[in-house]
Amino acid sequence: MPIKVFICDDSVVMRSLLTEIINGDPRLKVVGAAPDPIAAREMIKTLNPDVLTLDVEMPRMDGLEFLDRLMRLRPMPVVMISSLTERGSSETLRALELGAVDFMQKPGQGRAMSDLAWEICDKIKTAYLARPRQTSRVGGAHDAAPTPAGRVPERTLREKIVVLGASTGGTEAIREVLTRLPEAFPPVLIVQHMPEMFTNSFARRLDGLCALTVQEAAHGDRIKPGHVYIAPGHSHLLLKRVAGGMQCELSRADPVNRHRPSVDVLFNSAAPILGSNGLGVLLTGMGKDGAQGMLALREAGAWTIAQDQDSCVVWGMPREAVAVGAACEVAPLADVAGRLIARLQR
Repeated sequence: MPIKVFICDDSVVMRSLLTEIINGDPRLKVVGAAPDPIAAREMIKTLNPDVLTLDVEMPRMDGLEFLDRLMRLRPMPVVMISSLTERGSSETLRALELGAVDFMQKPGQGRAMSDLAWEICDKIKTAYLARPRQTSRVGGAHDAAPTPAGRVPERTLREKIVVLGASTGGTEAIREVLTRLPEAFPPVLIVQHMPEMFTNSFARRLDGLCALTVQEAAHGDRIKPGHVYIAPGHSHLLLKRVAGGMQCELSRADPVNRHRPSVDVLFNSAAPILGSNGLGVLLTGMGKDGAQGMLALREAGAWTIAQDQDSCVVWGMPREAVAVGAACEVAPLADVAGRLIARLQR
């Protein structure tokens, strides 16, 4: 049976175009469309779709307000498809915070229609597999999580490095982990699958929420304790040893596992350099990126942890890592930060 999709967009042209694109995939079927959230609300109750595509700027009620209400009262997989996903990264990050599974730009905004059609359908199918998060109140995701007790030894701060990868659902999973880490913590290098117009905003948002200093990685950045380096959306992030320490290296080499930045690229660069001084983390995400890289980390002597199925939005990347024996531990998202700290205290 096809995946049932509902479209909410104020443009009749866009509703027609999205319907044509989605119905062109034999695994998908548009069961309804509405010009605004007020009209959509009753139709969703009647049609019971599997996935909702949602615009941000609409009459009568904007998409973010509707998403907030929807995820508190009737959680379901939502993909944001909006012109604001390109120029309004704060709106997009807010949508992910409120429970949207993924996002992308509207068709007809500078990319080949065939590429966008494939991406829209792929994201809808991924969203269908996701576990939607029920939210309890507006702004709750901004509340800082408690920092686990205990200090990381000074020597460990200088020797250890954490590498972390995530994809679908990863923006909020990364926030959950980082906000639980203390200021005195080893360097953290992160690859989150995300377009380049969002990674800097994502880093700034995290920097405002965390005890750690969070920044978008730049080529040649010296890696320091207490700092987090987010791979920019246009380049792979690699770890490089240089005189006197480590630094970030960026590369615009071809995508790996369809992604640039790729988690495997980061993990594979870190494995031979760090050995037992490495800690690898793989969080929620669709696909297999990071699984082989995490295996390389573990085989080099690093300690590795994968997010468990029940707490993942999509248990794809962590599942693949577990399947190949790459994870030393598997844990709920809420326990990942604590496990990291406990490991560093040994």
